[in-house]
Amino acid sequence: MHYEFTVSTKSSEELIDITNNVEEVVQKSDTREGVCIVYIPHATAGIILNESADPNIKRDFLSALDRVIPRHAGYLHDRIDNNAHAHIKSAIVGSSVTIPLSDGHLGLGTWQAVMLCEFDGPRSRRRVVIKIIPASA
Repeated sequence: MHYEFTVSTKSSEELIDITNNVEEVVQKSDTREGVCIVYIPHATAGIILNESADPNIKRDFLSALDRVIPRHAGYLHDRIDNNAHAHIKSAIVGSSVTIPLSDGHLGLGTWQAVMLCEFDGPRSRRRVVIKIIPASA
């Protein structure tokens, strides 16, 4: 089963907790057991699982990435549209996560959340694609 929703971002870089959106899709699917794949079809954004309860984690995550992949470091791609750092961050973070489904819910750990990582915003519309694969009977 294939589902989609969109997310608007407000900053050049930010992490947005989309766990509730994904959980709503799982509920609509009526799938009790299986896996949920969350995918973002964008070259300058990513998807991660991490803590969302403390906003400092989001800031720390983005700060750490900025130290490793600074915004302006003489990237060749910046001559085109000045967003090479966003492409590199997206590639390292990844564009999807796979989460087991148990009893009709995402099988996340206590502090885990599904987060969209914006690296080239703000964007009025980031697509999130969800694929639900039921367990074999």
